[in-house]
Amino acid sequence: MKSIGRWLFWSGFILLVVVALVFTFRPDPVWVDLTRAQRDTLSVAIVEEGKTRVKDRYVVSSPVAGYLHRLELDVGDTVTRDQLVTVLDPMPVSVLDARSRAEAEARVEAARASLESARQNVSAARADAELARNDYQRLLRLDESNFVSGERLQQAQAATSRADAILRSASFTQEVAAHELAAARIRLEVSAVNAGDQSGLEQVPIRSPVEGRVLGLLRENEGVVQAGTPILEVGDPAALEVVVDVLSFDAVKLRADMPVILTGWGGPELAARVRRVEPVGFEDVSALGVEEQRVQVVVDLIAPREAWESLGDGYRVDAAFILWQGEDVLQIPASAVFRRDGKEWLFVVSEAIARLRQVTTGHSNGLMVVLESGLEEGEWVVRHPDRQLADGQSVRVR
Repeated sequence: MKSIGRWLFWSGFILLVVVALVFTFRPDPVWVDLTRAQRDTLSVAIVEEGKTRVKDRYVVSSPVAGYLHRLELDVGDTVTRDQLVTVLDPMPVSVLDARSRAEAEARVEAARASLESARQNVSAARADAELARNDYQRLLRLDESNFVSGERLQQAQAATSRADAILRSASFTQEVAAHELAAARIRLEVSAVNAGDQSGLEQVPIRSPVEGRVLGLLRENEGVVQAGTPILEVGDPAALEVVVDVLSFDAVKLRADMPVILTGWGGPELAARVRRVEPVGFEDVSALGVEEQRVQVVVDLIAPREAWESLGDGYRVDAAFILWQGEDVLQIPASAVFRRDGKEWLFVVSEAIARLRQVTTGHSNGLMVVLESGLEEGEWVVRHPDRQLADGQSVRVR
C-alpha cells in the first residue's frame, strides 16, 4: 500500500510539472485587429483640388485714348447686352507754364505776321490779275479791227489765266495763315485752367458686349487711359466650368466624358464630366517645394443649376475623377493583404486561430481592395498583420 501511494504521489507531481511547463512555454496569443469581408460599392478615383471659372469671359477695353469717367458698377452687378457702362471724354488739355505760354504767344505773333504777309500777296496778285484781264480785254477789241496778231492775243489770254491762278493760290495761302493764327490763339487761350465747360464735346460710349454680370473692375476710378486699357470684365456666372491641375502621371489615365464628382465646396455632391484633357503640361511647385509636372483638365457641370447656384467664379472644389466603380463587390481593407514570394496573402481568423490563405485581389482605391478569389463574404481577416503572426497561431482581439 505504501508503494502504491508513493507511485500515485510522484505521478501526480510529474503531471503537475508537465502541465506547468506546457503553460509556461506555450506561446501567448497575438493581439490583432479584425475586420469582416463584406460586399459594398467601391470607387477608384483620382482626387485633386480644382477651381471654378466662367467659360466665356469678356474684357472691356478702351477703344481710344481719352479721359475715363468713374464706373458706377460693382462686382456682381447685372449688365445687359449693349448696356452703357461708362463714357470717354476727349483728352484734357495741358497746363501752360511760363515757357510754354511765351512760346504760344510767339507762335500767335508769327501766325499774325504770316497772315498779314499772305494778305499783301493777295493784294498784289489781285492787282496783277486785274492788269492782265484789262490788257486781254483791250487786245480783244483791237482784234475785232484786225490790229493785233493772233499770237499776241493768245499770250495775253495765257497771262490772264496765270494771274488768276496766282490770285487763287495767294487766297488759299491767306486762308491757311488765318487758320494757323486761330489754332495758335486757341493753343494760347485754351488750357486746363480756363478750358471751360467741355460737356458739349464728343464722347465715346463704352458698352457691355454680352449679357451677364460684372466679374471684376480693372479700372474703377476716372482718369486718363490709353487705347486698349482694360476697364472691366464681364461674363455669365451661370456658365461655369471647373479647372483641375492634376499630375501628368494621373492625367494619362483620364479621358473625355469620364464621370467626376465635385465635393468640398460647401454644398452637396455635384455630378460632372471631363470635357478636355489639355495636351500641354506645365511645371508647378508643391507646398513642400517639390517640382511637379501638371496638366490642366477642364470639367463641365452636369448637375442641375439649382444644386450649385451659389457657386461663383474662382470657388474651390474637390474633384474626384472616377477611374472605376463597382457595385456589390467583395472588399476588405487594403492593409490586410501582404505580398510574399510574388503572391498575395492574408490571415483568416476562425475560432481564435489565424490561418494563412492565398487570395487574388482586383481594383483598389488605396483604402479598400476588391477580393476576386480566396475569401468568402462574412469571414474575419486580420488588419495590419504583425510579423510575429504565423499560420495556426492563436490570436486575441483587441
